[in-house]
Amino acid sequence: MSTDQQHSSARLVDRSPAFSGAELVSSLVPPPQFDHATFESYRPDPDYPSQEEARELLRFFAAPEAPAVRNGFFGFGRKKPAEAKPAGTTKPGIYLDGGFGVGKTHLLAATWHATKGRKYFGTFIEYTALVGALGYAGALGVLQGAKLICIDEFELDDPGDTMLMTRLIGDLTSSGTKIVATSNTPPNALGEGRFAAADFLREIQAMSDRFLTIRIDGVDYRQRDITGDAIALSDDAYRFALADVAASGERMTDDDFSELVAHLASVHPSSYQGLLDGVQCIGLRDVHELTDQSAALRFVAFIDRVYDAQIPIRATGIPLTSIFGGGMLDGGYRKKYLRCISRLNALTSSEIER
Repeated sequence: MSTDQQHSSARLVDRSPAFSGAELVSSLVPPPQFDHATFESYRPDPDYPSQEEARELLRFFAAPEAPAVRNGFFGFGRKKPAEAKPAGTTKPGIYLDGGFGVGKTHLLAATWHATKGRKYFGTFIEYTALVGALGYAGALGVLQGAKLICIDEFELDDPGDTMLMTRLIGDLTSSGTKIVATSNTPPNALGEGRFAAADFLREIQAMSDRFLTIRIDGVDYRQRDITGDAIALSDDAYRFALADVAASGERMTDDDFSELVAHLASVHPSSYQGLLDGVQCIGLRDVHELTDQSAALRFVAFIDRVYDAQIPIRATGIPLTSIFGGGMLDGGYRKKYLRCISRLNALTSSEIER
């Protein structure tokens, strides 16, 4: 590919987005992928009854004037939703614990859509960025009084941020707001068991009595029909992909992988979605293994936003599913990397829905 051809396309590295507090607030809605997510469109796997049970319990939780559910954190099993607890002892929060690709975000978005009144939906990173932009009192003032707060990908990587969210959850639930959160990846969570929920309970300490934990079992739906590594293109195939996208009237970016990874360090993760405005396809050249964990985690956060926007990726070099080197897959962020690998496989596959 000639230099002129490479630079005739837009480049992500030329963008340096930053969002104001007001823009962050306006963005606290489900990603476009889940614009129409409902409890009816969620497809529970019949081999894992906990998926159907989670859907029905959340449907009850989101119903107008529905009282909160009872039982302890691990009271969720194969029983039907319990009757409401007496006033003053109801739980205002639900925490969805489970592996990646079992539909937690779909259920979270369905709960958001089914809830009437003022409500907000965002990732853990977006809420902490809101506090950074507005200050704690300012962020609390914006969110307080909302009927529902949805927190996707609850992070346990940074103790300071975790305790900040603990305080925010406490202040919001004390004023009547309901909370639904999904798990992300706590450090050292090497398995798919209950460690994520147990770690969450320990980290939020006094807040544990405000949540019912729902364990959702299952296999990664993204991999049910996709096997093998992410697709890596030859240089010629990549050049043709650029031409095909341009001929279709869509916009494909064209970036060197190393340059993009370096650029991500200069953009706050809460602004990664701004890198993607107007982009219909992402092109990455010369993909290689990553051995720096900070760079790898930033790339994971970027891919989360790419997946939310359902933007396909075309790449040369090694398969994107092979980029996490240096023993990363055996370390404390294993579950996070595996989720990213699952998403990269789907994003490079022709099976992705546009």
